[in-house]
Amino acid sequence: MYQQKININTRGRGSYDATREVQQVVAQSNVEQGLCHVFVHHTSASLMLCENADPTVRADLDRFMARLVPDGDPLFEHIDEGPDDMPAHIRTILTSTGLTIPVQHGRCDLGTWQGIYLWEHRTHGHRRSISITVAD
Repeated sequence: MYQQKININTRGRGSYDATREVQQVVAQSNVEQGLCHVFVHHTSASLMLCENADPTVRADLDRFMARLVPDGDPLFEHIDEGPDDMPAHIRTILTSTGLTIPVQHGRCDLGTWQGIYLWEHRTHGHRRSISITVAD
């Protein structure tokens, strides 16, 4: 088993492509066939496998999530860090903090149009830590 932590600096809400970084860790692991688990260490950011060719897919997801869980909703009591605080936690719970991807020929065996993305749910930038574990 091989494990490495990477960091991604965000500029605020949106998706950030982490595919290249994850593939580099998988290559360093020397695992030819197995599993790669990717885990984000935060309660206001998540991970997703998503369309990698057309960025409007991710923009549409952002707009959908904004409609589903709006910032500043008076329903929310937890606003310690601003009106985007509780919505960010809900968005994380509704999505995923971990992904498991098959490894084949020393690489994540992604579909043609799949990419691995960190999805930042806060409006301000953060430094996000991601653990990548590769096992055969």
